[in-house]
Amino acid sequence: MIAQFEGFEINAIHHGDAWKICDLMVANADRFRPYFPGTLAENLNPTLSQIFVDKKIKAFQNKEEFLFTLKHSETRELVGLIYIKEIDLDKQQGEFAYCIGYTFEGKGLTSKTVKLLSRYAFETLGLSTLQIIAHKDNIPSVKVALNTGYKWQNTLENEFTPPNESPLDMELYELYKS
Repeated sequence: MIAQFEGFEINAIHHGDAWKICDLMVANADRFRPYFPGTLAENLNPTLSQIFVDKKIKAFQNKEEFLFTLKHSETRELVGLIYIKEIDLDKQQGEFAYCIGYTFEGKGLTSKTVKLLSRYAFETLGLSTLQIIAHKDNIPSVKVALNTGYKWQNTLENEFTPPNESPLDMELYELYKS
């Protein structure tokens, strides 16, 4: 376990997570489709989810990308997924991406998780710059960045293209190791 708070726990991805990830993604497909199209496409059924989990475990072990789960400690329900991705060890930099199930949205869980994992990224992974890239209209994601001490840096033009849509400008927030 990486961290625990208020009856929830953060863990590195592991082999037993496939079914729960599939359930989370399918139950929240409409919400996740705009900003997590790849993760959603890779988890539309249990077989795809097991392939996804195996790939993410290997990436974690190789320090290429880190995927964490947020679960309710008592029920073991998967609440959300949190990535530290776009790892650049030369720059000591990584980027957060996160999604949470609709039944847990608006409770501050993502902010608490990002805050704990930011400390983990600085202390354990040796990163010194962390980024969150969010669309200005994705208010919950912007709130996570601001609630966890990330500071707005600039607008990244045409940074992200959702499926079957035009490219979007995204806002870059950063947090630096003190």
